[in-house]
Amino acid sequence: MRSLIIEATEDTPLVYFNPSEGKFIMEKSSLPENAVEYYSPVLEWLKEYQQTPNPKTVFDFSLDYLNTASSKQIFEVIMMINKISAVSDVTLRWHYDSIDEDMLGLGKRFSHLVNIKFEFIEYENEDDFEI
Repeated sequence: MRSLIIEATEDTPLVYFNPSEGKFIMEKSSLPENAVEYYSPVLEWLKEYQQTPNPKTVFDFSLDYLNTASSKQIFEVIMMINKISAVSDVTLRWHYDSIDEDMLGLGKRFSHLVNIKFEFIEYENEDDFEI
């Protein structure tokens, strides 16, 4: 299956979904002008991936800022990942800065709404962040 790579900008996150490498990463800030439009190809890719996923899939989310519209779309992405968990062993690793209680809280709210394994990974600052 083809990869989905969307480079980060000042207002949009990096999306790096590469099944052959086993890397599924979303990171940086998300405040696009039109979040539905921005996340549409991500959701479409995930629907396609659901048809023939890797036996094990680990998604790494390290989002340092989300606006409200992006939060709704990230929830849609996580709901699609939840569907993938029916046919793949899925883990979602939610990376957050140790001083960012809001991002930790958002991850915890999301984790209670789905049936996938969530891991919460704290880092001290963005320079220490590694996937």
